[in-house]
Amino acid sequence: MDTLSTVVMGQETELKLITDAAKDFAQKRIKPNIMDWDEAQYFPTEVMQEAGALGFLGLLIPAHYGGSGLGYHEYVAVIEEISKVDPSIGLSIAAHNSLCTNHIYQFGSEEQRLKWLPKLTSGEWIGAWGLTEHNTGSDAKGMHTTARQEGEEWVLNGTKNFITHGKSGDVAVVIARNGEKGDNRGMTAFVVERGTPGFGAGKKENKLGMRASETAEMVFDNCRIPDANRLGPVGDGFIQSMKILDGGRISIAALSLGIAKGAYEASVKYSKERHQFGQAISKFQAISFKLADMATEIEAASLLTHKASELKNQGKNVTTIGAMAKYKASEVCVSVANEAVQIHGGYGFTKDFPVEKFLRDSKLCTIGEGTSEIQKLVIARKILED
Repeated sequence: MDTLSTVVMGQETELKLITDAAKDFAQKRIKPNIMDWDEAQYFPTEVMQEAGALGFLGLLIPAHYGGSGLGYHEYVAVIEEISKVDPSIGLSIAAHNSLCTNHIYQFGSEEQRLKWLPKLTSGEWIGAWGLTEHNTGSDAKGMHTTARQEGEEWVLNGTKNFITHGKSGDVAVVIARNGEKGDNRGMTAFVVERGTPGFGAGKKENKLGMRASETAEMVFDNCRIPDANRLGPVGDGFIQSMKILDGGRISIAALSLGIAKGAYEASVKYSKERHQFGQAISKFQAISFKLADMATEIEAASLLTHKASELKNQGKNVTTIGAMAKYKASEVCVSVANEAVQIHGGYGFTKDFPVEKFLRDSKLCTIGEGTSEIQKLVIARKILED
């Protein structure tokens, strides 16, 4: 056997082991509690800590900082497997990894990495990431939250909203405006620890789906932090954020794939068990063609996502392919979840079957980390720039 074949086999074995670990964790630790958490909108921080102990909260971070040191294919596999069971937990793990933790790793100094990453990768701390504000969702450059420098300190004022772990997060990466609105170089990134005077939580959102993943405001009222908490150069925050979102869109694509596969697998199972007119409904072309369409669309979205993952692993620009993967996978996710409810009929409209939750959860994927319209804007700009 040649060396390349040995390497490929080794990678496939590692990927299977990681996938199996995520599947086992989801089945044993998450599945029994799904609907209780959903009904109560309970964010299970204890499960996040367990995920950290398994290495799921530092998947992309080198072992030197307490991470698992894996690549994007493995990362996608973990998010996908967990999201097939409960997308809420998949979302929280994805946001923790790709936003807060990854931002500190990508743009922090060695001292900053050593200070915060071990706590984040272990699950001791849960991370949040603050870019979005009221009235400045897609228009991030119009943010109101300000950062004013006073000597060796910065004073933050403003409110971030729709923040995953905005209330329970132990540490947050926050983008604040230190210059004029609309200026690409007028925003700076900071790390703010929970307990810092002036840093609090506001409204927790009452959501349609993803109800076990906490979404809340982060409020800054004359919040003072040392200059040592600044990530990268002054004025680099917006540019950093756009780079973080490039990878974050692969996360949402993975989350979308998990939801789509979960809804599809539930539909295949139900169609074989449900009998009408003397036979399983899977025997009817109206149902089997729906399943065929679902399987084909999922495969197409998966290929796009793993192409983006491979390019990201190679250190190449993934702005366009990441937007394509996120756009395709999220739209497929909503479509598949909708068809899953249709295949289940009246039962699909009840909470006795999992597909109604997949449908509720799916819609976030076409909105979070850039709407489908924003993804099309990103793609269109690239293909028309020549």
